[in-house]
Amino acid sequence: MSQRQFFAILLLNAAGVVLFFSWYLPAHHGFWFTLDSAIFFYFNQHLATSPLLLYTVAITNNRAFDACALLAMGLLYLYHYRRGDSTERQRLLIMGVVMLITAIVLNQLGHLLPVQHASPTYYFSNINRVAELTGWPTKDASRDSFPGDHGMMLMIYAAFMLRYFPRRSLLISLAIVVVFATPRVMIGAHWFSDIAVGSLSVVLVALSWWLISPASDAMINFLHRSLPALDAPLFGATPPTCTGILAPSAWMPACH
Repeated sequence: MSQRQFFAILLLNAAGVVLFFSWYLPAHHGFWFTLDSAIFFYFNQHLATSPLLLYTVAITNNRAFDACALLAMGLLYLYHYRRGDSTERQRLLIMGVVMLITAIVLNQLGHLLPVQHASPTYYFSNINRVAELTGWPTKDASRDSFPGDHGMMLMIYAAFMLRYFPRRSLLISLAIVVVFATPRVMIGAHWFSDIAVGSLSVVLVALSWWLISPASDAMINFLHRSLPALDAPLFGATPPTCTGILAPSAWMPACH
């Protein structure tokens, strides 16, 4: 690991720690609570007057709609898979496994944070609940909403896109984060800070060590070597190219 990469890790760790403590240390979470409350009440007051908003957030927060997020991520992955040769497809399959393991581990680590935080729909009284207004089963509340699990999973996907894929795929993955994380805030199942502070701070700290250092490459190579008839490491043995699905990212520049 180069000095530049180590400095990037420290910088992202510092950003994540500062972000978390800007929310955790102030009484009543300081300006974050003001911002969270304003965002919640802006959407909540319109739920009873705008059927379009009401049923949009009801549909987009139904558990079945989560499959649409998986579909969107899967289609982007499939696009690269179909364009690759057999070796690149092998890389993608292994990378998908590593991404899944990363998401599971980080989700568990996120809940080790010393925070017990109910969603705004539980915190405030006399507010509009989408499930009650529509009679539909939809996720409009959470007893422990910090950090936002849904937002964290989407951010992990975007981080892998940043590390291993071309910039265009990163932009698409960031759009997926916004499109599928925002409804949780609009309905009141999460505070804005659950995602902007909770999810993001965990991702900044943990994924910087995992993706900028050789750790993720090492795990991909390990899984690669465990498969039959594939002996060459995917990373580190040969100089990376500047094109294809494993084009260098902003974090790991490799072309000179």
